[in-house]
Amino acid sequence: MKKVYNPEKDELNSILLRPSKNMEDVERTVNQIFGEVSYRGDEAVKKYTSLFDGAVPDKIHVTEEEIREAENSVSEELKKAIFLAKSNIQKFHTAQKTQSVSVETVAGVECWQEKRPIQKVGLYIPGGSAPLFSTILMLAVPAQIAGCRELVLCTPPNKEGRINPVIIYTAKLCGVDKILKVGGIQAIAGMTFGTESIPKVYKIFGPGNQFVTVAKQMATKYNVSIDMPAGPSELLVVADDSANAAFVASDLLSQAEHGGDSQVILISLSEALMEEVETELQKQLEDLPRKDIAKAAIENSRLIYIGSKERALEIINDYAPEHFIVCTEDTDFFVSGIENAGSVFIGNNTPESAGDYASGTNHTLPTNGYAKQYSGVNLDSFLKTISFQKISEEGIRNIGPAIELMAEAEGLRAHKKAVSLRLESFKKTE
Repeated sequence: MKKVYNPEKDELNSILLRPSKNMEDVERTVNQIFGEVSYRGDEAVKKYTSLFDGAVPDKIHVTEEEIREAENSVSEELKKAIFLAKSNIQKFHTAQKTQSVSVETVAGVECWQEKRPIQKVGLYIPGGSAPLFSTILMLAVPAQIAGCRELVLCTPPNKEGRINPVIIYTAKLCGVDKILKVGGIQAIAGMTFGTESIPKVYKIFGPGNQFVTVAKQMATKYNVSIDMPAGPSELLVVADDSANAAFVASDLLSQAEHGGDSQVILISLSEALMEEVETELQKQLEDLPRKDIAKAAIENSRLIYIGSKERALEIINDYAPEHFIVCTEDTDFFVSGIENAGSVFIGNNTPESAGDYASGTNHTLPTNGYAKQYSGVNLDSFLKTISFQKISEEGIRNIGPAIELMAEAEGLRAHKKAVSLRLESFKKTE
């Protein structure tokens, strides 16, 4: 990893530049596939599944037989681990339920809010080099708690046209209605427009590479909502001499192994610690089965020494990391000062892996600096808030004259008349 010492402010943009493909090429590809899927449906989906995944499944839908096979092939130990994670995720997201808001703004005017589930949601589960079944827990569990009626899951098949059994098992465990062997841009397009096999949904959730992220953003042009732009994984660790160098290195590598386009950053308040972490990275990297992927990510990554915690915090908030680990003696300074981050992990005993799997928090988080304006997935992501109002005769008498004046000032006579007719009707009955 490249090491940097107390960089000047104007150097930081280039130092912290996230890896990316040529966006014009990505958008051109996404536009082409969206156009074909909207026009040709399943035929286009199968074409691009063959092109990108090297196989076309006999059936796009996962069959009942495949579901039974998957349940029998997942070990009991892994099932227990999945149950533990599911339980913790359920607890944390159930706790996010809020009471309805109700207030009488003026005598006779009642206003309140109620939440309703989004009826049809699409869950995108990356396949690629790792079967991310944990993402199913992160999306399907809160969707069920929210009360979503239909859960549609898309995930890419392998070269044999099959899906990893643990993905199928977890999807069924979490109440997914339809499991489809479709990945990439064509999956997002299918859920956007609907095809013969893929239902159209109202909102699409889930992380992916830059092609999937741009495809999700494209979906919003066709009246489909998305959770957030969630692209390649990233992690920033801030640490000082109180940190354990081996722990820090392992956390950095845990995100680097996601993909060659991932990025990990260490901001160290100690030069000595930074050297120790570098040594640990080299040592631990050689033991990883996915070391080639991690090495590619390391090329995009940085070890940065910063001399003051105040400047470190400023840099972190500007970078807006997806995952933020605090391993410093004064954790309160960073915890209270962080404004832009997807999820925060505090202390030497809190690895980022805990949030990825089983602490209960959600691991579907904004990347690429979007933590400045987006939240990670939570229960409210699967809900809509509807406002209600009920006005009595007393209430319309109280606010009617103000409405008339405001509508007149805006030149909206029909708005004014809707109130005036009511007020006049009251006078006739007096």
